[in-house]
Amino acid sequence: MKIAIIGTGNIGGTLAKAWLSAGHEILLGVRDIESDSVQQLLNASEKVVAKPIYEAAQEAEVILIAVPGQAVFDVAKNLGYVADKVIIDAMNSVGRKPEPYSNTFEALKALTRCRHLVKCFNSTGWENMANPVYGNTAIDMFVAGSSQRGKDIAINLANDAKFATCYDIGGDDKVQLLEDFALFWINLAIMQRQGRNIAFKLLKR
Repeated sequence: MKIAIIGTGNIGGTLAKAWLSAGHEILLGVRDIESDSVQQLLNASEKVVAKPIYEAAQEAEVILIAVPGQAVFDVAKNLGYVADKVIIDAMNSVGRKPEPYSNTFEALKALTRCRHLVKCFNSTGWENMANPVYGNTAIDMFVAGSSQRGKDIAINLANDAKFATCYDIGGDDKVQLLEDFALFWINLAIMQRQGRNIAFKLLKR
């Protein structure tokens, strides 16, 4: 699968490496091809190509957006027509909302008219993307959105990144829960000083 990754920081870069290992082709949508983060990914595999954001988005089947929340407006403007693409929003609006929207998902929905937009890969730290296994137990991921096609692809990509299960928590109306869940993780990891090597696992009887 061809996956465009917009944002080559900790989250985008780490998921790029995980999906490369699973056999996917990675298109980096970038402004500065000479940046260290982009060059590191380009050197990782011949299956990584860097292109302008518009070209990467148009060529890919799936688009992961992993930039700071306030950059959502600029990114959306540069994507071009993506109404029929699958877009995975891995951003958060913790601390500052992309006004006039409540969160990045709502902003992307309005600005791109994407019919297959989902929220995933936003609710834990990049360290857990790099290694989602604690001892012998793989941790879980969560996805929300009203597009079943989008959720199915996000779930498959979570599995490719070695998460145990990616749980569907509901439609567009449940997206804010994932934003709040991210804040919950940040609170535990940073404010409550539990450290960033913490994660969530759903247990059942």
